Amino acid sequence: MVIPALYEATVRHARAEPVRHAFAHRTYYWLIDLDAPPRLPWPLRALAGFHPADHGDGRAATLRSDMILYLREHGIDLHGGRVVMLAHARVFGHVFNPLTVYWCHDPDGAPRAVVAEVHNTYGDRHRYLLHPDSRGRATVPKALFVSPFNGVDGEYRLSLPEPDERLALTVALHREGHPPFTASVHGRRRPATLAQLLRLSARHPWAPLVNAVRIRVHGIRLHLRGLPFRPRPEPVGPRTGEHEPSPPAPGARLSPGSLRTRGTRP
Repeated sequence: MVIPALYEATVRHARAEPVRHAFAHRTYYWLIDLDAPPRLPWPLRALAGFHPADHGDGRAATLRSDMILYLREHGIDLHGGRVVMLAHARVFGHVFNPLTVYWCHDPDGAPRAVVAEVHNTYGDRHRYLLHPDSRGRATVPKALFVSPFNGVDGEYRLSLPEPDERLALTVALHREGHPPFTASVHGRRRPATLAQLLRLSARHPWAPLVNAVRIRVHGIRLHLRGLPFRPRPEPVGPRTGEHEPSPPAPGARLSPGSLRTRGTRP
C-alpha cells in the first residue's frame, strides 16, 4: 500500500452510565512512514506539519529516532524495519492527538509491535506497548488519567488492525461492575495528493483544534447533566520517558500528484 495516505473518518464515543451519552464527528487523519514524514510546498505547509515535539516526550530530533529508542528501551530492535504512524498533523500551529498509533515492522515487513500513544487535555502523554493478535486485538491496564469522569482503574481492550483501504480502530475501557466506555474510528483511505488535502481541509477546517474543542464541550454537557468530576492524580514520572535526541533523518515532499519519499532507516 502506498504511504503516506489520508483517511476521512468518523470518530464515535459512547458512554452507558451513569449518564447515557454518545456523539460522533467527522475528521481526517494521516498515515505516514516515519522514515519520510510529508513536507508540503511552502505556501501550504501550515496545513500539515509533523513535529517530534508533538509526540513522545517531545525532545527527540525526529519522529523515527524517538520511536526506535522507545522500542529499544523495551527490548525491541526493528533492525531497520518500517514504522507507520496514524495521527492528526499539526494544522495552522495546532495539534491534538487523543490517540496516535504506530505499527512497527521487521525488515521483511512482519509486524513486531504496536504502540498506542494517548494524550489527554491536560498535556500529559503515555505510551502503551502492545503485541496484538492476528486481528489486531490487545488488552492493557489503563495507566493515564484521560477523562475527568473516569479514574485510572480498569483496562483497555483495543482493536488496532493496520489500516488498508479502510480504517477501523476501537478502544473500549472496561472497569469492574461498569459497562464499557467505547471510542472508535472508522474511515476510508484517500490518496495523499495536494488536491485531496485541500478538499479535506476545506471540509474539516482546523480539524485538530475543532476536535479538542468538541471534547471539552461534551465534557461540560456531561457535567451539567450531573456527572461528577474525578480528582486528577499527581503525575508519577515523565510523560513518556527521558532520552537524548538522535540525528535527524531526511523527509519527503508533497507533489500535486502524490508524495515522493526518500530517506534511510536507522
